[in-house]
Amino acid sequence: MPAINKRNQHQPALIGWKETIDLPDWGIRNLVAKADTGAKSSAIDVRGIEMLPEGRVRFVIAADRKDKSLKQIIEADVVTESKVRSSNGILQQRVKVSTTLQIGRHKKKVTFSLVDRRSMICRAILGREALEGDFVVDSAQKYLHGKRRKPLLE
Repeated sequence: MPAINKRNQHQPALIGWKETIDLPDWGIRNLVAKADTGAKSSAIDVRGIEMLPEGRVRFVIAADRKDKSLKQIIEADVVTESKVRSSNGILQQRVKVSTTLQIGRHKKKVTFSLVDRRSMICRAILGREALEGDFVVDSAQKYLHGKRRKPLLE
């Protein structure tokens, strides 16, 4: 049984290594994400990053790996820009934005790096910063919060 998180005074939710997530602020449901405890930060698959005035950014979320028509144009405030070393060891400048993450009934504000993940199976990676305090990963399980479904865009 997971220990009680003293900061939030609740038990973290058990999730599988792969889950469908919702990003309700952006009208996106059933996005496939991988819980990656080896990654510090989270990342989401996007195309066409365009910097806007007043610290904002516009980008297209690629919601489904196979169905290229499932995409959503998003505008968000830039939280930060930082250098991130990708899994292949290349240092990249990345824009980070924040939104609400929902897994099952559990919601949390999370920061995502905007990155092209078209060669990856999962559209998003949930790193330790997103998982800590609220989620515990069972690496032997997947889709504990509902079956995988086709992404929905509102």
